[in-house]
Amino acid sequence: MSYQVIARKWRPQQFADVVGQQAVTRTLRNALASGRLAQAFVFAGPRGVGKTTTARILARALSCEKGPTADPCGGCDACVEITEGRDMDVLEIDAATHTGIDNVREVIIAGLGIMPVRNRYKIFIIDEVHQLSNASFNSLLKSIEEPPPHVVFMMATTELDKIPETVLSRAQVYEFRAISTRDIAAQLRHIMDAEGITVGEDSLQLIARDADGSMRDAQSKLDQVIAFTGKTITPDDVATVLGLVGRDLLLDTLQAVADEDAPASFVIAARAVEMGYDLRAVCRELSRMVRDVLVVSVDPSRVNDPEIAGEGERDRLKALAGRFSREDLLRAFDLLTRAEQDIKSAAQPRYHLEMALLRWIHLRKLVSIEDLIAGTDGGSKGPALQAQRPASAPAARVAAPGAVGRPAAAAPVRSAPSAPAPPSLAAQAARAAANVAATPAGSGSSRTLPEQAATKPAATSSVVSDFSRTVEPSGSFKDALIAEIKKTKAVFYNMVVAQARIEVVGDRVTFGFTPAQRALKDKFEAEKAWLESVALGLAGRRIAFASAQADASAAPPAAAEPTAADGAKPEKQSAEKKSALREQALADAGVQTMLEVFPAEIRDVEEM
Repeated sequence: MSYQVIARKWRPQQFADVVGQQAVTRTLRNALASGRLAQAFVFAGPRGVGKTTTARILARALSCEKGPTADPCGGCDACVEITEGRDMDVLEIDAATHTGIDNVREVIIAGLGIMPVRNRYKIFIIDEVHQLSNASFNSLLKSIEEPPPHVVFMMATTELDKIPETVLSRAQVYEFRAISTRDIAAQLRHIMDAEGITVGEDSLQLIARDADGSMRDAQSKLDQVIAFTGKTITPDDVATVLGLVGRDLLLDTLQAVADEDAPASFVIAARAVEMGYDLRAVCRELSRMVRDVLVVSVDPSRVNDPEIAGEGERDRLKALAGRFSREDLLRAFDLLTRAEQDIKSAAQPRYHLEMALLRWIHLRKLVSIEDLIAGTDGGSKGPALQAQRPASAPAARVAAPGAVGRPAAAAPVRSAPSAPAPPSLAAQAARAAANVAATPAGSGSSRTLPEQAATKPAATSSVVSDFSRTVEPSGSFKDALIAEIKKTKAVFYNMVVAQARIEVVGDRVTFGFTPAQRALKDKFEAEKAWLESVALGLAGRRIAFASAQADASAAPPAAAEPTAADGAKPEKQSAEKKSALREQALADAGVQTMLEVFPAEIRDVEEM
């Protein structure tokens, strides 16, 4: 007897032998047991999942000498002849060959009135029924709807949507599913044990994955591998025969991306080309690997699933899953999917693969918006932002010796010629301390000082505070302190420091705020300990920080304030309103995030 391929030799002969279609087989078994049989069946689903096989088993169940039965004997003449495809009462028709209406009339319609020769039913199995023309379908409508009692139609198709609704409404439709990788691998193991062939689980998993849900494809590929290897099959043999992308190459690619090793992307692409892989298949398998890593990241227990990883890959795959965030993997999946489409029409597929790997490495440097917002909470940086920010330059931490110890002269605030300069913050702090209670010198404790309203003429009444306008002139320590604050906590700088009047006297730094800036003063108090630690690193000794609020009683006389010619409110009130609006805007989380991401400052705020 000539050799019979595995797909035919191991074709199911009973409903129980059909793999992965329990819903269909159970329904048909119950229908046979109860006698509730339809006159027409449509079996739809992907290729190689058992549609035609199930139709033949159903034909045997209806024609068996012991039937109709859910378990045909397989030994009677009807069962044997149907299995071998030579039963006169079971006509298996290829719709791709008998497409025209003349063929349908001659083969099917003309034979409807002829009684079966031996069996109970005359059965028509129409394979790939969607290939029939519209005229052929129309000619079958009446026959399918009201066939003779001895006729049963069974139609199989891989494209259910191409069958007219008028035909589907006259038949029972059974949809077959793609078979899982696990079920395919289990069936292949059963076949190999029966055939006496040594094969590992990793090899069977490779074949099952490549079959893409089709049992017939898996059996055909297994037959091909056996012809190459003989009685022992290894994963390398499977990859060589079927042209599969090696798992080592895929894992090495993920390792290179996790290490952000850009030169390795060119080496990996060269390896794929040298091994003769289809670069679209490389991208496709990388997408599958990314999906597997994402599954392990979401559910670590799935690492033991043979569909995810082989026994020798689990530790490495689990380690790689810990090095990628879910956002990284989702972006990588989209990137590789697009790269597969680009390579399909590319003149130089290798270049597209190399650029895709480089873009994948670059995407890992992106920071999610959640991390950005979390990094601005409390003025502190999140870990993602710290990783993005370069180390502080050493020069920024060096202060000139003695620069801190020398008290600097106070510069007057710009004001109208008729407006007297307000007293310095140090003087206000000393006067408030004498009025309230004795405070130890250099303690750095913050006490509420008498408020002072400092006003400016209209020409200089912008609410944007700049360090060039502070009371204390620029000095080495002050410049270094401001630079360090702006570099380390940009949001705190834009929100608080840029709005304050800063005065450095000896070992004490005073931040002045207006009465409308109480929220900024509270923010300063929350960060005072951090400021003292920064100053200690810059000056080499303890520097005390204090806050002060301008004293309203020290404000210039109202008559000296410029007013509009038409009797409008003083410019002081407008400035205070803008200051309040600016403070409200800076307190918004979205504005803080924008100031953190972009090197910008708010120059003006207007109420819409």
